[in-house]
Amino acid sequence: MQRYFLFIIAILLLLNTNAQDSTQRQSIYKFRLSVDIPIGAIITGTGIAGLILHKKKKGLTQTDIDGLSAASINKFDRYAIYQHSKPSAIASDVFQYTAMVSPAFLFIDKDIRKDWKTILPLWVETFAITTALTTFTKEIAQRKRPYVYSEFDNGNKLSKNALSSFFSGHTSITAASTFFIATVYSDYHPKSKFLPLIWTGAAIFPALTGLTRVKAGKHYWTDVIVGYAVGALVGTLTPYLHRREFRRK
Repeated sequence: MQRYFLFIIAILLLLNTNAQDSTQRQSIYKFRLSVDIPIGAIITGTGIAGLILHKKKKGLTQTDIDGLSAASINKFDRYAIYQHSKPSAIASDVFQYTAMVSPAFLFIDKDIRKDWKTILPLWVETFAITTALTTFTKEIAQRKRPYVYSEFDNGNKLSKNALSSFFSGHTSITAASTFFIATVYSDYHPKSKFLPLIWTGAAIFPALTGLTRVKAGKHYWTDVIVGYAVGALVGTLTPYLHRREFRRK
């Protein structure tokens, strides 16, 4: 649960940026109380609720596991139960952690780098929203991971984490990162010849993350599809809601 400290960092960064933003007219983004107070409330509310629910959650017992049947899983998702690729599990971790730091590459661009005091808190906010929504939903849904039904030893079936399948955090965080990058770069360079490549990469990277999570037996197809959609929406919508009224030519 250390990630919840990021929520506090996000709020502090946003308050600091709000104080500075009025003098940074070159930035195409602006923090507004009408936007950021509701977002902060969502982050704080879902974050605290997620912590409380996680504390109260109990793991499965061996009796619970013995009574489970793969036939109870819909045919579309049942495929994941029979997957146990350890290389895929490692690859999914690599994809996620790479995506988490990948927005730093935006600062290679000199125009974006000048606005780092706006872009950095905006990314922290995007990450905080995605993490809060993902964790809260996991605690509400308490969906059993595929490996709970599997004969393979893909994870600790008795742990609380075994009840955190819906939806995929690896996929949501990766999608939020890549779509954030694509959206911000597009806002600064709407006529760039690299946009098709950037958006293609933004779409493919989280898709690969989701695929590896399923192949590892950690998530169902529906977990990664919803995670992809949530991450892509947050990664795109957060910069959009912070755009100034004017546009660069």
